[in-house]
Amino acid sequence: MLEIRGVTRRFGKTVAVDGIDVEIDEGQMVGIIGRSGAGKSTLLRMINRLIDPSEGSIAFQGVEVSALKGAALRRWQRDCAMIFQQFNLVPRLDVLTNVLLGRLNHRPTALNLLSLYSRDERIQAIAALERLDIAHTALQQAGTLSGGQQQRVAIARALMQEPKVILADEPIASLDPLNAKVVMDSLADINAREGITVITNLHTLDTARHYSTRIIGMAGGAVVFDGAPEALTAEAVQRIYGADGGDAVSETITSTSIQTPAEPYHGRVFEPALAD
Repeated sequence: MLEIRGVTRRFGKTVAVDGIDVEIDEGQMVGIIGRSGAGKSTLLRMINRLIDPSEGSIAFQGVEVSALKGAALRRWQRDCAMIFQQFNLVPRLDVLTNVLLGRLNHRPTALNLLSLYSRDERIQAIAALERLDIAHTALQQAGTLSGGQQQRVAIARALMQEPKVILADEPIASLDPLNAKVVMDSLADINAREGITVITNLHTLDTARHYSTRIIGMAGGAVVFDGAPEALTAEAVQRIYGADGGDAVSETITSTSIQTPAEPYHGRVFEPALAD
């Protein structure tokens, strides 16, 4: 279980995340929604420890990850893979090498400096690319690929980490609807087949409803909705997005390949006062 207790993050006088309390069970597919500036990306970056909370604690399977340092922190960042909106690949390196970089925290520093990878690691990387239907790009420079292909390479790299949690920060925000569907189908497949917890920040409401078994809505740095997709009423949407909440329902992505778990998360809807 991932436990987020009283987590706040300040940047100077600005409160980006305000006293969040959330528990996420292993194997959930969670969509986090909200307007730009709601605190979604800051929350994910704190979970991964790219930035530290100003207050509160984050724990995973009983270990307080918000207090980890050194080798223990590197192990957590191996177990908690991060996928970014802008892919974070090395454009001049070929696709296969970019995927193999997911093994960095599994290997001795000397091997990493020499870029020496075993036959088994290369087979594993090719298998990850095949799973995402981009093995044919293995020897191309990553920078020559389309945005959708680059995001699939980033997912393959995350798989190479053998993570327990995958965090995806707006993974489809810069993609066209077709590539967005491919990326979301891939993340949902990983969640369904491996049981890996996937937490994804999303802009579009329909995408969150379609792919998530649980939706967390944020506004002003606080959680104002936490529940199953079917519990996301028009009133809750307005609380998350404001008066123009309808603008969030766009770029619908459909897929017939993803099955909804038999017991979706039912959660709770927060009273409006908690959004203040």
